[in-house]
Amino acid sequence: MEEKKKSVVDGDKEIVFSKAIKAGKRIYYLDVKKNRKDEMFLAITESKKIVSGEGDDSQVSFEKHKIFLYKEDFEKFTNGLQQAIQFITDEQGPIEPHHSEDMPEEKRTENESEEALSSSEIKIDIDF
Repeated sequence: MEEKKKSVVDGDKEIVFSKAIKAGKRIYYLDVKKNRKDEMFLAITESKKIVSGEGDDSQVSFEKHKIFLYKEDFEKFTNGLQQAIQFITDEQGPIEPHHSEDMPEEKRTENESEEALSSSEIKIDIDF
């Protein structure tokens, strides 16, 4: 997972924090940006790898979708996300822990044990 702080200015939006979450063919980017008024907001981007064609004729492209989330909406968004995740968990069972590619083997085992113990509990904490 990538993390960076203070980045290049994108038009009038300065990236002050960024986190990349790799998930199969998708990468989710969580970018905290500042506008010209120095107000921060969260830009969530899903980037999905698309491969068309086969062999030497194959071409790779990326499909991107963005959501901009503003501070005044954090609580409502977080509550709604928790409810949606809880609904899926209730309908389809607890979330299966995944191996983290960035984590050493011994830490992975520790974390997997902790995740197994608390798999029925989902907590999301977004704090700025």
